[in-house]
Amino acid sequence: MSGVTHVHERAEDELAALWDRFKSNGDPRAREGLILHFSPLVKFVAGRLGSGLPRNVDPSDLVSYGTFGLIDAIDKFEPERGYKFETYAVNRIKGAILDELRALDWVPRSVRARAREIQRSMAELEHGLQRSATEQELADHMEMSVDSLRRQLGELSTLGFVALDEVLNPDERDSAAIGDVVADTRALDPSGSFEQEETRYLLIDSINRLPERDRLVVTLYYFEGLTLAEIGSVLNVTESRVCQIHTKAVLSLKNRLMEP
Repeated sequence: MSGVTHVHERAEDELAALWDRFKSNGDPRAREGLILHFSPLVKFVAGRLGSGLPRNVDPSDLVSYGTFGLIDAIDKFEPERGYKFETYAVNRIKGAILDELRALDWVPRSVRARAREIQRSMAELEHGLQRSATEQELADHMEMSVDSLRRQLGELSTLGFVALDEVLNPDERDSAAIGDVVADTRALDPSGSFEQEETRYLLIDSINRLPERDRLVVTLYYFEGLTLAEIGSVLNVTESRVCQIHTKAVLSLKNRLMEP
């Protein structure tokens, strides 16, 4: 056990040395070492995003887009601020991939319009109910069957169009991610600390108001790192059903976090 600990400590020391060399004098070899060390993050994020995208989206393209995000994160990262790099980088990698996908306009206009319609209807309904709407209530409000609603929610989810990360940073790649507001960051300026704590409170409060099953899906996916298939096994439902629950939960959270 002590041998494993020693190897781990040596790896941490080597990584810290790479950061020091790169940040102190811009050593290109140290930069390359950091990119190589953290490259698995790109594959992880690309894999999570790519699992629900159309087949015409090449997974290798996602990795290429994400690599630019990783390089950007390495260049801008400030180790002295006390952030965990992995948390910081994952958001930038995902942002780079989504930026490229948006530029390609891979989501049909009809899908975007459907997402806005569902979100608007959900906001109207939940404003009146003062709680999360059930699928039956939302379906009735939109004058459609529950099966039709679930099918539309599933289509949005399988396109990778709705994610909680984007609720927190819809317009800025460098704004807060889920990990940023939940993780314990040790060195923040007072205003940044206040804003982050406020965001964290609003997010947790909004999640806690979700119906139990919706809350469990969000928690397992974003905070425990389970895949949608694994969550399906936990809930004893299909992966597609988990996709539907996830999409409805995220749209509900987005409405609440956007409230004035």
